[in-house]
Amino acid sequence: MKDEQRLLQAYDRQLRTDAETQNALSVTHLGPLHLATLDGGQGFVTYPHPDDFVATQIPHLVPRVLDYYRQSPIISQVEWKTRGHDRDFGLHQALVGNGFQPDNPESIMIGEAKMLDVRVPLPAGVALRCVTEEADIRAMTAMESLVFRRPQNDMVDALLRRLALGDGMQLWVAEADGEVISAGRLEPVAGTNFAGIWGGATLEAWRGRGIYRALTATRSRAALDLGKTLIYSESTEYSRPILERSGLVKVSTTTPYRWYR
Repeated sequence: MKDEQRLLQAYDRQLRTDAETQNALSVTHLGPLHLATLDGGQGFVTYPHPDDFVATQIPHLVPRVLDYYRQSPIISQVEWKTRGHDRDFGLHQALVGNGFQPDNPESIMIGEAKMLDVRVPLPAGVALRCVTEEADIRAMTAMESLVFRRPQNDMVDALLRRLALGDGMQLWVAEADGEVISAGRLEPVAGTNFAGIWGGATLEAWRGRGIYRALTATRSRAALDLGKTLIYSESTEYSRPILERSGLVKVSTTTPYRWYR
């Protein structure tokens, strides 16, 4: 079995459905679908890797999913998570026909944590640290707002609530002269061999100098300390090449479809 196939099977077995909704306020089942209600008024739809028969049934459930979320006044948007290696028997058309719009596809990247645990030299004056205080988290999200060109203010309270849960999530930043210049999260997935690395962002002036790769290595080291042997991420085309150089392998793609009330 090729390494990509082995890692993809581990992804399907361990990271779909229950692993994705561990922090949900509630989860309802509709056939093979898991309909989660998340913090911040968000709905989230996921399901196990379907065989062909199940895949043909899923498009017919799209209107019923929207009926379910429309009945909840707290839901302002819904994300339906699709994967490139699932067979699509009209799901794209059903989603778009019911008001969902696709985001850009992202690469599902997976690798052995021990392969990423390397020493990466940092530019002079740059240091990494794990942060937990509100002021540091606000500085981190402000930097991410600049990089992603969208507000991140609503993330602060959500991250503080996550830290209060003590579920192992870690927030790492790179700083220079007291300014946050890069950041990323580590999220161990309970009951699996995986930890996810998320939210990777670096100010444009500091890119290409090994800082994001150093953050990746540091988070992988922290994952190993937590007993996690596999690292995964869903990466844009900006971060995918960096993660490939770090040792992660692209096993598939994921495309979120979003509906807004």
